[in-house]
Amino acid sequence: MNTNASAASGLPDYDLPGNDLDPKTPTPEERKRIPRIYKVYGALCLIDGIVALPLIVLLIAVVGIVLATSPEELSIAADPTLTVVVTAINVILTLVASVLLIRFGLSLIKNQRRNAALWSEALIAITLAQILANIMLNGIGAHLIQPAVQLVILLAISVTIDPSLREERDLQVRLRNMQEREAAEEGMLGRDETGEGYIKLNFFNLFWVFMVCSVIGLVLEIIWHMTVVDPGVYQDRAGLLFGPFSPIYGVGAVLMTVALNRFYRKSFVIIFLVSAVIGGVFEFAVSWFMQTAFGAVAWDYTGQMIFGIIPDPIAMIAQGRTSTMFAGIWGFLGLVWIKLLLPRLLQVINLIPWKARYSLTSLCAVLMLVNAVMTLQALDCWFERVSDIQPSSPVEEFYAKHFDNSYMEHRFQSMTIHPDDSSRIDTSTPGEVMQPSA
Repeated sequence: MNTNASAASGLPDYDLPGNDLDPKTPTPEERKRIPRIYKVYGALCLIDGIVALPLIVLLIAVVGIVLATSPEELSIAADPTLTVVVTAINVILTLVASVLLIRFGLSLIKNQRRNAALWSEALIAITLAQILANIMLNGIGAHLIQPAVQLVILLAISVTIDPSLREERDLQVRLRNMQEREAAEEGMLGRDETGEGYIKLNFFNLFWVFMVCSVIGLVLEIIWHMTVVDPGVYQDRAGLLFGPFSPIYGVGAVLMTVALNRFYRKSFVIIFLVSAVIGGVFEFAVSWFMQTAFGAVAWDYTGQMIFGIIPDPIAMIAQGRTSTMFAGIWGFLGLVWIKLLLPRLLQVINLIPWKARYSLTSLCAVLMLVNAVMTLQALDCWFERVSDIQPSSPVEEFYAKHFDNSYMEHRFQSMTIHPDDSSRIDTSTPGEVMQPSA
């Protein structure tokens, strides 16, 4: 205790911050101690992991033994169905999650704040992957409540478990506000001050990149269809239930921005090639997820030719989910985006008043999240109706009433539903699986 400092301050000794006699200031030991409610949750995670891990390992071992000794007992060995592939991925994710739950639970019980924060972030990624796998197997329903609740808890723990991290974030927020105020006065708001990249990769910038490009992408889709695919015929190419948005272009623009941010000084060839690869892989992934989860096909490049002469090898390998031409279009769009449009978009974003930028962004983000969730639910209910599965819950009845098949066909004019192409388990007949068509 520094008595000279306390005397100089003119304050009683017990009023000094951090003093052992201050009842409101936690001691170092108390700061390290994890709240009891967190430890209870950690114990539950530990038990969950300990119980699930041997069961998953045993299941994998049994399947492996059967495949090794009597492969004819499992016809899926020679020609695995899409459902089996997604199920196998889900089993692997569950195995990894079980190990992480054990490590995470032990970290919470042992007051290892920093480790607990790291394991929670790993579990967040695995839980998101499990949610996607469950959607592909069973659609959207009550089975997603448990992983969704777990995701919320993990997010809360990850941002509160380590006081030092929280203090660092608070300091960063205050520093960011000061820097942004100065940058706004200099006309550099949103730019990467380090010079390594063009734009600062924060939530605010990337969200508005997504929003603007979702609208621009929809306009380009409509023009492309009216001029190339079916001249003179208008077709609504919207990708969300509400609003003029095509989210595949919004997400694609975010990916392009993140990947090309450090390439903005590179040659046109490098930017084009990187954009083409990213765009082609992303288009393939979105098509595969939509078809696997909802049997939905929004584009198909099967049989496409290069210059009308030779079959497109990329379209053949990707089973029509992307093509050489559209990978090239993605490459061209990425080049135009990073060289021409992004600087101008940043100027438009900066027109949002500095004091309202985060509140407005948060409100719009919540509305877009609701839009996305309702779109997935509407697609899920559309899939079930096409599969002759009658609505069995108030949510399904709501979508059947307000977003019936005719509404969905009119809203998503470029999309068709093919239940046999999905990996979904047919819940109308217990144990029966809808096999994908050849």
